[in-house]
Amino acid sequence: MARKPNYPFERMERERQKAAKKAEKARLKAEARARGEPDPVDNDDADGDDEA
Repeated sequence: MARKPNYPFERMERERQKAAKKAEKARLKAEARARGEPDPVDNDDADGDDEA
């Protein structure tokens, strides 16, 4: 027998996890700015070498 879904709780959990992930990312960016590092780039060719 399947369990009864608890949609509001599941949604709250998803939103809580999303907010925690967003806060962690913001904290890491703030620490990087404090150290004077540039913001990390989210692409595959971040090492800077041109192979074209």
